[in-house]
Amino acid sequence: MNLIDTHVHLNFEAFEPDFEAVAQRWREAGVVRLVHSCVEPSEFEKIQALAHRYPELFFAVGLHPLDVAQWSESLGERIQVLAASDPKVVAIGETGLDFYKADNATEQFEAFETQLLIAQQLNLPVIIHCRDAALAMAEFLRQFWQQHGSVKGVMHCWGGTPQETQWFLDLGFFISFSGTVTFKNATQIHESAKMVPENRLLLETDCPFLAPVPKRGERRNEPAYVYHVAQRIAELRNSPLGEIAAQTTQNACQLFNLPCLTEQPVLAQV
Repeated sequence: MNLIDTHVHLNFEAFEPDFEAVAQRWREAGVVRLVHSCVEPSEFEKIQALAHRYPELFFAVGLHPLDVAQWSESLGERIQVLAASDPKVVAIGETGLDFYKADNATEQFEAFETQLLIAQQLNLPVIIHCRDAALAMAEFLRQFWQQHGSVKGVMHCWGGTPQETQWFLDLGFFISFSGTVTFKNATQIHESAKMVPENRLLLETDCPFLAPVPKRGERRNEPAYVYHVAQRIAELRNSPLGEIAAQTTQNACQLFNLPCLTEQPVLAQV
């Protein structure tokens, strides 16, 4: 059984003491591909180095909406050059809108639009962060589609209502669920996880954040725990775990144009 963790942050200090052990555990759990997301430009070099060190690790390059104070035309050019020049770059992001922790909407829209254009020009998907901004996000994307054409991508760590989920499905997006789908009281996430078509469903950990049940008490999430996300989604959808693993792996390979592998056994539980 293969799994793909479509959103990790392995460059964080939390992983430095035992990175090789973390890598060994994700391999033992059947995680055959990982997509490393990016928050801001100081991360570019370290993320790129990790991606070239681990064959199964690919990465995105972009600017998080909470870091738009760093946005500039030159940063946009730098994102585009790196994405165009390194074959291990498989997406632009994470980018998007966050109105939970910031109110600088104008600056967020500017950086987001430019990154959408870069993704479109390079035929890469976008990894979208959307917090307390679903309506504004959907309206903005509809306008962008009308003016520039569509962009493929994923709504990452999705926590929206079923109605909001449908907005982004209608725009052609994949929907990715993290450890939050395992939380007991996350009822709207559970309902969204049930309704996403099987060919639009993705898995992620967003590690080192949001460790899933039964690892929720741990201070650090890690890629091996994507197994528990897959397990909970299988329960919610009344589907065999192997089918969820196979479908989400196929979906991730399709969206991010990842080299796919033949089935391999899971060597250990996590």
